[in-house]
Amino acid sequence: MNLAAAILFAYLIGSISFAVLVSRAFGLPDPHTYGSGNPGATNVLRTGKKAAAVLTLLGDAFKGWFVVTLVQQHVIADPLVVAAAAVAVTVGHLFPVFHGFRGGKGVSTALGVTLALNPWLAAGVAATWLVIAFFFRVSSLAALVAAAFAPFFSFFLYGMGRFELELALGVTLVSLLLVWRHRANIRNLIAGTESRIGGGSPRH
Repeated sequence: MNLAAAILFAYLIGSISFAVLVSRAFGLPDPHTYGSGNPGATNVLRTGKKAAAVLTLLGDAFKGWFVVTLVQQHVIADPLVVAAAAVAVTVGHLFPVFHGFRGGKGVSTALGVTLALNPWLAAGVAATWLVIAFFFRVSSLAALVAAAFAPFFSFFLYGMGRFELELALGVTLVSLLLVWRHRANIRNLIAGTESRIGGGSPRH
């Protein structure tokens, strides 16, 4: 699998929105039409269907894991192709060609990507998210902090050799995409109006 084929394959798989597919299967409204308008597990949860939200999260994480795992099996000696696929599947989720380029925030897909790259990397990112979410009760803040720490975890795990550096840079680009996609949440956090897990706004 060459670089161009890997990027195209990853982007198209990333463009599959499990929030939309699961919502249709459960007879729920299109997630673009309610709540935050974000086709992701958190917004699907607003319907009250926990099973639909869990399936959305698992589906979005699976596509990230699946793409990177498959590419690694075919081009294990070329970290550039693996890193490019990791970024491309994330871009596909953020800007899906099948859904008018209106995608999600990328958190679940990025978790799947990190799991395929290195289970310890995924564990570190997930633990960071859980700690911040537990203490601050703000999902977006937890995602932003986890995204900020992911590059440090990856450089620590991979080191600075050429093979490892390209994978770590791929993780860094994925993290930057997530931060950029959360720019509205960042504004809300600064203003103190970002919603908390379970409802309400953060305390000033």
